[in-house]
Amino acid sequence: MINIHNNSNTVIIIVHEIYGINNHMINICQSLSQKNFDVICPNLLDDEAPFEYSQEELAYRNFIENIGFMNASNQIKNVLLHIKDNYEKVYIVGFSVGATIAWLCSEEDGLDGIVGYYGSQIRNYLGIEPLCPTMLLFPEEEKSFNVDGLIISLEKKNIEVHKFNGQHGFCDPYSQKYNIKSAQKAFNRMVEFFLKH
Repeated sequence: MINIHNNSNTVIIIVHEIYGINNHMINICQSLSQKNFDVICPNLLDDEAPFEYSQEELAYRNFIENIGFMNASNQIKNVLLHIKDNYEKVYIVGFSVGATIAWLCSEEDGLDGIVGYYGSQIRNYLGIEPLCPTMLLFPEEEKSFNVDGLIISLEKKNIEVHKFNGQHGFCDPYSQKYNIKSAQKAFNRMVEFFLKH
């Protein structure tokens, strides 16, 4: 678990991808901390070391078989329950499966907003009606589904959705899919979202 305190009245809970708390997640936590937010990133892999990107299939199977979306969202809801009285503002930011987990938490009390980066599995949970401001960030293309079709469904729910050049993983500097311009734009949009809400 990463836990960075700046004595802020705002905390951001980061929900990692299938790989666990890797260098990309550490960077995101540090970048948000530098903006004077408190940051918490629970390890959904039970403190195991993160998977390598070359182990994508293994990491995904581990997530589906041993963690799962409902269990993971319950873990994040427990974190929210324990910290929400200590802060004026609480946000959740998720990446990939983490974005879907954030989406599953968006109906909880005490949450001031969620941001989801390329949450492709959100398409399986469109019955969710977020009770907090919600911003979702997608790449132009995804291997497994039509991004524009999902965006149309989400915009009907009055959700802020942005699409960026690149593929799934565009904001990860350790990924071959890294797109520096899209990553910077998305990060700036996220920070603006926190300041606005």
